[in-house]
Amino acid sequence: MKAVKKPAKRPAKPAAKPSAAQATKTAKPSAAKTGKTAKPSAAKAGKPAKPESRLAMVRRARKINRELAEVFPYAHPELDFRNPFELLVATVLSAQTTDLRVNQTTPALFAKYPTPEDLAAAVPEEVEELIRPTGFFRAKTKSIMGLAAALRDDFGGEVPGRLDDLVKLPGVGRKTAFVVLGNAFGVPGITVDTHFMRLARRWKWTESDDPVKIEAEVAEIFPKSEWTMLSHRVIFHGRRICHARKPACGACPIAPLCPAYGEGETDPEKAAKLLKYEKGGFPGQRLNPPPDYPGRPAAPAPGVAPGAE
Repeated sequence: MKAVKKPAKRPAKPAAKPSAAQATKTAKPSAAKTGKTAKPSAAKAGKPAKPESRLAMVRRARKINRELAEVFPYAHPELDFRNPFELLVATVLSAQTTDLRVNQTTPALFAKYPTPEDLAAAVPEEVEELIRPTGFFRAKTKSIMGLAAALRDDFGGEVPGRLDDLVKLPGVGRKTAFVVLGNAFGVPGITVDTHFMRLARRWKWTESDDPVKIEAEVAEIFPKSEWTMLSHRVIFHGRRICHARKPACGACPIAPLCPAYGEGETDPEKAAKLLKYEKGGFPGQRLNPPPDYPGRPAAPAPGVAPGAE
């Protein structure tokens, strides 16, 4: 019998080359394994990102608040005060200037005029000279002396704990009223200052530039119990990291949640140099910060001895 020839084996096909996406996955370990902060993913070329739903925005906003609570567990009002009257006056003086400048100015003011009755009976020119460093000192003198007189005449020398009463005082608007209510009386409120307004718009919590509308829209996103601390955290983040002109995007702990990522410096080393106050290793704005504040206290005004009243 003739031997049956076995068919020749066909040469094996070469393995298919991995796609570019597969190669990238193979070559680069995940952010979770490396420990590096994940950057926001860019939209695929030619495919615009889907509009964010209301529910998704609310979830993202609340996650931002939780993240900021971990980053700034010590967030607090950055004006020095010992009672509601001092906080009210300091907040009125903080318009168009820094909290640091106010904190350097108020010790002498409150040493001379510790009560509403004292301030209401002051000589305007003497008050103007004391608060001159805060700017707009004539208008501010009129406001703080006017509110002091109103407290004396209409409220028995006590700061009222109701929004409707506070906004009737000279120089007191909703922002100032909520600062006082939240930090002197424990009444929840959203403080829409320039930092809060900027970040609320960057984070797509609102598209409005009207403080009252922003306040109302943000109030619908968060539980009332969070309003006061949310305000502190957002303002802290705006002052330290998410600046108006050049945000420190590369050093931002909530970058993956931010729709505006990339508006500022994304290089981590360069971004770290933009950090302010305790995040940048510098003193804060308060001369007498809370005990849990991790940064250094600010220095008193030049020529004023530390601890001087």
